[in-house]
Amino acid sequence: MVDFARVQKELQECSRDIEASGITVSPKADNLARLIGFIPGPIGTPYEGGTFQIDISLPDGYPFAPPKMRFATKVWHPNISSQSGAICLDILKDQWSPALTLKTALLSVQALLSAPEPDDPQDAVVAQQYLREYQTFVATARYWTETFAKASSLGVEEKVQKLVEMGFTDALVRSALEATGGDENLALEKLCSG
Repeated sequence: MVDFARVQKELQECSRDIEASGITVSPKADNLARLIGFIPGPIGTPYEGGTFQIDISLPDGYPFAPPKMRFATKVWHPNISSQSGAICLDILKDQWSPALTLKTALLSVQALLSAPEPDDPQDAVVAQQYLREYQTFVATARYWTETFAKASSLGVEEKVQKLVEMGFTDALVRSALEATGGDENLALEKLCSG
């Protein structure tokens, strides 16, 4: 069974550190076994300026079994499926440890964006392009970031700004928007109801 007390503690840790890391995690429709994470694209990479949504589901054995994560935002990367969003990362498989948290797992996914491993690909086509036509890879990754990871985040930032101007904190606003799938009116209801 999922250790829900630990999950709540991890969610609190993430929301305390949002300003420094830029990483957020919140429940999907008040279900602590299904979460949504957001990571910013690392500076100095083709993913810079993008915000990437990660769907997270916690198996019954969590934290003794790794969380299942996949990119909901389309991304062009050798270790991430351009079709399904599946992530090839050892700590999400056999190198997972109960000492790791959702935040450390998302930081590792973010680090993977900075340091692709084309010799252990999830997407062979992207890996071949990375190895043989690096500039084309960079241009494609940048294009996908502009197309899929920025358009939606601009709308989110405008909604965040509007709700923050009403007197709510940035972290609470982001959490409410994520929990309501970006619906500004439902987020406002959630914020007002406490």
